Amino acid sequence: WKHWANYGILAVEMETAVLYTLAAKFQVNALSILTVSDSLVTREETTSKERQKTFNQMVEVALKLVE
Repeated sequence: WKHWANYGILAVEMETAVLYTLAAKFQVNALSILTVSDSLVTREETTSKERQKTFNQMVEVALKLVE
């Protein structure tokens, strides 16, 4: 992770790049809402309860955005 941090990269995420690439190709809007589940730096991980809480919050935000 230190190599990537030297470039200012602070997170790892796998799906959004493909989402935005396809959205650009097909000229449609796209949005990715993310939450932190663990830290590459400290090796801390969230509990399943914490992940569920933040997931529920993300869903609420997404639903409000499409209203």
